[in-house]
Amino acid sequence: MSPHPRPRTAVIGLGAMGLPMARRLAGELPVSVYDIAADRRAGLTTMGARDAASPAEAVRDADVVVLAVRDQAQVEGALFGENGAAEALRPGTAVILTSTVGPEAARSTAARLAVRGVLTVDAPVSGGPVRAGNGDLLIVVGAEEVALKAARPVLDLLASTLTVVGPRPGDGQAMKAVNQLLAGVHIAAAAEAIALARGLGLDPGAVVDSLKHGAAGSFMFADRGPRMVQTYDDGPEPEVKSRLDIFVKDMGIVTGIAKDAHVPVPLAAAAEQLYLLGERAGLGARDDSSVVTVLSPKSPEGVGR
Repeated sequence: MSPHPRPRTAVIGLGAMGLPMARRLAGELPVSVYDIAADRRAGLTTMGARDAASPAEAVRDADVVVLAVRDQAQVEGALFGENGAAEALRPGTAVILTSTVGPEAARSTAARLAVRGVLTVDAPVSGGPVRAGNGDLLIVVGAEEVALKAARPVLDLLASTLTVVGPRPGDGQAMKAVNQLLAGVHIAAAAEAIALARGLGLDPGAVVDSLKHGAAGSFMFADRGPRMVQTYDDGPEPEVKSRLDIFVKDMGIVTGIAKDAHVPVPLAAAAEQLYLLGERAGLGARDDSSVVTVLSPKSPEGVGR
């Protein structure tokens, strides 16, 4: 049993994943929250969360800190920037790094925190906002036993599948990179399929409905396919559940560490270029399903010919 069955928990970063995770935790634990957007913090106070004005204030009494920011630059700012959390963390506090930042960045962050006696749990998450709010995430963990024990009550509230990959920060990031390779390639393949269907004059919605449960289907085809189809409708754009520029970052991590390991990843490299083209086309802040428009523009010119 953990010595802290209801650990005082801070959540830093209330974006697409951090906000539903904070809601989930606030229903079960004493929680303080910080985000640069004050309205996101305020929305959680009705659930009993404490609104903090800075990362340092959020973690001052915390036993466990959930760091749910976008990239390593934001990790650096939240922990070591002005009014950063590191200056207020007590020795023995466990910092759960849920962001996808790559193995070397996780190891570097853990080393800087260890100097202060702070524990690091490398625990990148997958599953999307809905599953985050339901405690149904896939979480892969790299952490020493003492750190994992301290963080376990929080992780168990967030994950339906928790896999301990290894004993070191960075081990979870390595597994997450493999996950993101598959996810990124599957989204790109779904986009190619729907682009081809449009080029052949097929109804892309019928294509998704027909193929998503067959041998050619995948989770990403079934999940992103309908949103790709919605992209071509006259109604509102698909809800942003996962920004396209997240896959620019994540596929860059995948191809970078693959190069360091001398492992060829030609499909991941091609997918990375597709996301970069999407970002260059101004789609970075839109849902990643919008990448289909790079291959098959919304204009009907040339479609079905």
